[in-house]
Amino acid sequence: MFAPVHTLSFGTPGAIAIAPGDVRGTVLIPERCGGYCCGLDGSDGPNLACARCGLAVATRIDDCSLWQAVWFAPDAVRGLPADASTGTTADWDAQGRPATPPIHPSGAWSAQWAAAVGAGLAHLLAASGGRPVALPDGLMTDLFGRLLDALLPSGTPAKAVVPAGPGLPARDPDDRIFLVPKNPRTGEPWRAPGIKQSIPLPFDMWRHLVAPDERLMLPATGGLPDGVIRDDPPPMRPWELFRPDRSVFLYTLARIPEVRQSWLREIYDRVNDRGYAHCF
Repeated sequence: MFAPVHTLSFGTPGAIAIAPGDVRGTVLIPERCGGYCCGLDGSDGPNLACARCGLAVATRIDDCSLWQAVWFAPDAVRGLPADASTGTTADWDAQGRPATPPIHPSGAWSAQWAAAVGAGLAHLLAASGGRPVALPDGLMTDLFGRLLDALLPSGTPAKAVVPAGPGLPARDPDDRIFLVPKNPRTGEPWRAPGIKQSIPLPFDMWRHLVAPDERLMLPATGGLPDGVIRDDPPPMRPWELFRPDRSVFLYTLARIPEVRQSWLREIYDRVNDRGYAHCF
């Protein structure tokens, strides 16, 4: 941690969290099954034991208003790759998933995008060094522009934000910040020679920013002559300004060493003290 936070986890570092339905070979420890009203809250300590040896190995949480999860104690279990032949090697050539649109059909911004941009904004500020940032026109400006205008000074020269990742040509790294994807399997950001300053985003969101596809997937009978544009409804547009997730922004920024610099610490304190800052 490189900046003050309101709370810190007192659990053992390195715990492994999985969905309760994926757990096998464990039994509940009856005397540790305390909870508030509708389930287990984990306040009594590890409440799952190995069915074979009886060792307490994990804590199940499934009470109301809490995320359902089983947290395995790192000193009782060890993680192994699901695919022993490849381990955790990133496989960027096998990503067939579609891009995640930032706007719901209702016209509301996606909460997933709000969280991802909140984390990305923290990395972008740290990479900027307190200098102005130049964004490409389009969705990138809609997502980050208003926040950067409020948090960074204006003027020139500005650091340019450019996309980088699988399938894109190499760029000159001089005085640039690269928008890179995270691997869906490992969570590791894309790395390439020369890239030192980057903004990591989930792969499907990065893909939408780099190569947006706003076509409507509707069946069409027959065909149209070349050059004729179909009379389809326009793509959805948001009905409010985009607001990144403030909590994710602060959570991420507090864990970046650059927040110790006075200018970035001032931004952290300003956003942290003003719970309803206009840009969030």
